[in-house]
Amino acid sequence: MSEQNTAVLEVSDFSVELMTDNGVFKAVKNVNFRIGHGETVTIIGESGSGKSTTAMGLLQLLPRGLAALSGQVRIKGEDVLANPKAIAKFRGRGLALIPQDPMTALNPVATIGSQLREAIKVAGRITGKQELHSKAVQLLEQVRIPLVEEQLKKFPHQLSGGMLQRVLIAIALASEPELLVADEPTSALDVTVQAGILDLLLELQQRSGISILMITHDIGVARLVSDTIHVMSSGKFVESGPAAQIVDAPEQDYTRKLLAAVPRLGTWDETPMAPKGAS
Repeated sequence: MSEQNTAVLEVSDFSVELMTDNGVFKAVKNVNFRIGHGETVTIIGESGSGKSTTAMGLLQLLPRGLAALSGQVRIKGEDVLANPKAIAKFRGRGLALIPQDPMTALNPVATIGSQLREAIKVAGRITGKQELHSKAVQLLEQVRIPLVEEQLKKFPHQLSGGMLQRVLIAIALASEPELLVADEPTSALDVTVQAGILDLLLELQQRSGISILMITHDIGVARLVSDTIHVMSSGKFVESGPAAQIVDAPEQDYTRKLLAAVPRLGTWDETPMAPKGAS
């Protein structure tokens, strides 16, 4: 089997049950998908559809005792649900998360440099003080952050949302991951900054061959980055296929409604507006 066809992640009959005050709620219902080397697979759906719960469940980051996981989740062939301790072998060491909101994901009382160096330490490849600093500088340069030495000394509140998102990507890259899980990585950013972050992810993927699981509600994001799209509603996949097929020829009414919700520019009206107060 070629490297391109090798599955980095294989998910079979994966379900998540959440324990609530009103009883057990099945938030994710028997989903199946795979991500090959260098591929981007996107799960798209409206808020509450179960897409982020799927991602957090796969990473086993849901609250212990409040979430029951079932099915198979194979990372590089190893079932991390059958052996829950196995996930620790991959998280921060080949499997990385880009969380949704950079303002809450970073420690507000620790500098950017200290948080980045800690992520490098967790990866376990570098320990020396000078080597840690050099790697931190390299990672920030890799995500195109200017004036790196200055940024390392700053606290999160001193950087813009777009810069913080780049910092989170740098932290994720510290482990030299084979798989990036990006949970709504552009939802807290304005449109122009979103485009820069997506371009950066695509550039990093092209350069290093990483695989990406993208979680988004934005069909525009999915159209741009995806090889395969899974459309999620009420905890299950209602349509799956190549990105072009899902966007250009959707089969399900729910998918068509998602596409219809994307704002479109109308025709340009060149008629001058009447002055305010004119009759």
